[in-house]
Amino acid sequence: MIALFGYGKTTKAIAKRYKNCQIFDDHFDKKSFDEFGNELLPPHMFDAKNSDIQIPSPSFPRNHPLIKKSTNLLSEYDFFQKDMPFSIWVSGTNGKTTTTQMLDFIFKDKGCECGGNIGNPLANLDKKATMWILETSSYMLFHTKVATPDIYLLLPVKPDHLSWHGSFEEYEKAKLTPLYRMSEGSVAIIPEKYKYIETLAKKIVYKDEFDLAKKLDIDIKRVEFQAPFLLDATLALSAQKILLGKVDYEKFNAFKTDAHKLEVLKDKRGRTWVNDSKGTNLDATLEAIKRYKDKNLILILGGDDKGVDLTPLFEMLKPLSVQVFAIGSNTDKIVDFCNKIEKKVTASYTLETAMEEIQKIHTKNKIALLSPAAASLDQFSSYVARGDMFKELALITPPT
Repeated sequence: MIALFGYGKTTKAIAKRYKNCQIFDDHFDKKSFDEFGNELLPPHMFDAKNSDIQIPSPSFPRNHPLIKKSTNLLSEYDFFQKDMPFSIWVSGTNGKTTTTQMLDFIFKDKGCECGGNIGNPLANLDKKATMWILETSSYMLFHTKVATPDIYLLLPVKPDHLSWHGSFEEYEKAKLTPLYRMSEGSVAIIPEKYKYIETLAKKIVYKDEFDLAKKLDIDIKRVEFQAPFLLDATLALSAQKILLGKVDYEKFNAFKTDAHKLEVLKDKRGRTWVNDSKGTNLDATLEAIKRYKDKNLILILGGDDKGVDLTPLFEMLKPLSVQVFAIGSNTDKIVDFCNKIEKKVTASYTLETAMEEIQKIHTKNKIALLSPAAASLDQFSSYVARGDMFKELALITPPT
C-alpha cells in the first residue's frame, strides 16, 4: 500500500498509475474515493502501519505531522529511481524551467522525456525513453536520498522558499545534495562558489555564461539570447556538447522562451509593457531590472515574498528612475522600503488597481514592468493567471 501526502499533480499521477493508494490531504474532512478507487482521507486517519511507503507532494510542509509519523518516506525521485533511465537534472533558483525546456528542444528527436517541476510528474514519463530531463526543485531534493542524475546542471542559488526550508543555508544545502551521491562517469556543472564540494562526478565550475562557454568551447557569439536567458542557453548547450560532441547553433536559436518571462508587449499607443510574472523571487526581479536599469521604469512589485529579505532589491532601485506600485500581501512592506529610499510608491494592493493607475501615467518613454519578486498564490491561482491579467489590462486602450 502506498500512502500519498497532498492531493496535487504528482500524487494524483502516482495514484492513477498504481491505484489502491491512500491519499491524505488537509482539505479532506471525511473518507471518500477518487475515480480510480483510491482512498481520500483526512490526516488524522493516517496510520503508518497501513502503508509500506509514504510519498509527499513536492511542496508538502516538511514539518507536517504526516511527515513526522512516516516510517518509510520516499521522494518521487527515489520512488522511480529504478525506472529512471539516463537523466539530466536542472536546478538552481532562476532559469530552471527555461533551461529544461531548452534541453527538451535540443534532445526531443533523440527520444527524451521531460518532466519534474516543469509540470509533468515522473509517473507519466516513459521508462523506456533514452533520457529523462527533469526540472528539479529544492522541495524534491530535500526528500531525495538515493536517486542521482547522470548530468547535474546547477544554476546560481539565491535566497528563495525560505519560509519552507527555514533558512537560506537549508535551501542551499538541498540544492547541493545530488553532488554527494553522484558516481564516476557523471558530470556536474556548478557555480564556482561550490568548487570546494567533493564529488565523484566530473566537476565543471563556472563564474558566468562566458566562462562556461569558454570551458566547453561554445561560441557564445552565435547564441541569440540575451541575459538572463544566456546562462540558461549556455548550460543547455553544454549538455549537448558533452553528449553529442557538437553544438547545433542554428537549430537551438529557433527555440522560443515561455510567456510570462520578460515577455515584451506593445499597445496601440506604442507604449511598452513587460510581463515578467514568472519573476517570483528576488533574484529573478533583480535580473529583470538590470535589463531596464537605464530606462524610466514603472515597476509592479508584490505578493507572497516567502520570507526573503528584499533589501538588495531596494538597494538596486535607489539610483534608478523608477516609480513603484505595490500589490499583494506584502504591499505595506514594499511601501516601507520605498519610503526609506525616497522612491515614489503607490499602495495599490491589487493588480487591477495598479494597472488602472499606471494606464494614466504610462508613456512611450517609459517601461511598465511586472516583476513581482514574489509568488502569486496570495491573490492568484498561479503566476500564469497573474501574467494573463497583466497582459489583458495592459492592452486595454484607455481614453486619451
